[in-house]
Amino acid sequence: MLHAKCPKCRRGKMFKGVMYSFGGNDMPETCPRCGLHFEIEPGYFYAAMYVSYAFNVAEAVTIAMTTYTLTGNMESPWLYLALILGGCFILAPFNYRYSRIILLYWLSPKIHYQPYLDTDDKS
Repeated sequence: MLHAKCPKCRRGKMFKGVMYSFGGNDMPETCPRCGLHFEIEPGYFYAAMYVSYAFNVAEAVTIAMTTYTLTGNMESPWLYLALILGGCFILAPFNYRYSRIILLYWLSPKIHYQPYLDTDDKS
């Protein structure tokens, strides 16, 4: 899961490139190894927005608490606004990628790990 591999075979890459690059978060339609169609039904990844929202809320709260702990400043809303928006902007590729991964690994009852596909044999 941490390496963004297919939830069915755990060998094929779910994304075409690295996280912080142009076009790096493009997903192929199917797994190059086992042929799993990632978008199980039309509009399936709209549900990933809810996971991404949970990530953003957790990150915003963490950034705000860290800012208060380090600066002790409660007077300037601009400091908090700038740091929270900047942090969410910087973490957007992470949120996009891992919200889809969590959706496929944990929140999809139709997809199960197939150990026989997790081999080096090319079939």
